[in-house]
Amino acid sequence: MAATAGGRGSRHGINGAILEAGLGSIGTVLETDTPEAGRRTPDIGNSASGARRIQSWAAGTQEGFPSLDAERLVKRLVARELNLSFVPAPEQRLWRTVVRRKYQLTRNRVRLQNRIESLLEEAHIKLSSFVSDLLGLSAQRMLKALSDGETNPAALAALADRKLHATQEQLCDALGACTELNPVYRRLLGMMLEELRLIDEQIGQLNQEMANLLNRHQDAVERLAEVPGLGVDSAQQIIAEVGATAATFPSAKQLSSWVGACPGEEESAGVNYSHRSPKGNRNMRRILNQAANAAVKAKGTIFEIVYRRMVLRLGHKQTIGVVAHRQCLLIWKVLHDGVRYEERGPAVTKESKQRRTAKMIRQLRTLGYRVEPANPQPPKPT
Repeated sequence: MAATAGGRGSRHGINGAILEAGLGSIGTVLETDTPEAGRRTPDIGNSASGARRIQSWAAGTQEGFPSLDAERLVKRLVARELNLSFVPAPEQRLWRTVVRRKYQLTRNRVRLQNRIESLLEEAHIKLSSFVSDLLGLSAQRMLKALSDGETNPAALAALADRKLHATQEQLCDALGACTELNPVYRRLLGMMLEELRLIDEQIGQLNQEMANLLNRHQDAVERLAEVPGLGVDSAQQIIAEVGATAATFPSAKQLSSWVGACPGEEESAGVNYSHRSPKGNRNMRRILNQAANAAVKAKGTIFEIVYRRMVLRLGHKQTIGVVAHRQCLLIWKVLHDGVRYEERGPAVTKESKQRRTAKMIRQLRTLGYRVEPANPQPPKPT
């Protein structure tokens, strides 16, 4: 009986000593917090309530969780064998909140554009047939005048920019149904345009907020935006997800595994039955997928060469996964080691570098950063 009371079936014997040591290790882990890399906490709980749950499980007072399993969990916790989850620092969590809210607003803007196009199609106005961007400046001017009650197609077509490819005759033909347009359609269109104005205003405010939050890490944003397929907005989202220096991840392979941009392993008896990638961080997977699709279209880059070499054998989807994996490794190198990306593709010229630099400076200034060219060109004499 004495052996039974102090053996494996005991609820208060050896478990009490294990719990005391285990809960102490939880407190030690929770106190480890770095401002940049965030902290890692055990999956079984990182608060006093989690500690009480472990104690109740080990004591056998909570149903559905055997005390033997609790004992094994605590032993693994004491031995520091539990997998730790990545919990960002408070500053980085704020970055994530801002960029994810901006992404939601961007999606709402796309949905609104589709609703506007559906409304115009229902009213027999085929403006999208000749205007590629239905929410561009020319289209917005025409739609605003249409919602205000304009019924002359020629007057509406005259509001288009001169650089628009569509001719005045084509625009008049597309806007011909406005002469008999029901007033209800005009009011609905006005409501949608007002919603569009509010979304654009909020996106502009979030851009300024993000520029202020990442002001200390502007150099990291610029270095990351130089990678083909990425831009200033993508760089901000990546930094918000992994940190300004990616210090949480000791190696590029660990970052790739956390993101879910690496081949999976489902191995049994030495045979790998599946290479399906892990789920990972869905926000980073989305960013890398978009960046990879953009990078393979950049002429003369290494990503275009890799895509053309592998797409015939792997297909488009898997090749995009390969490019996204390489970009993930490159992102860690740029952020962790503080290096700049240098393109060595066949189509790299001084003119192309100048064009990309000018484009990136415009994007940075649009998002609220103050950027000056490193070597400004002197003005030409008149």
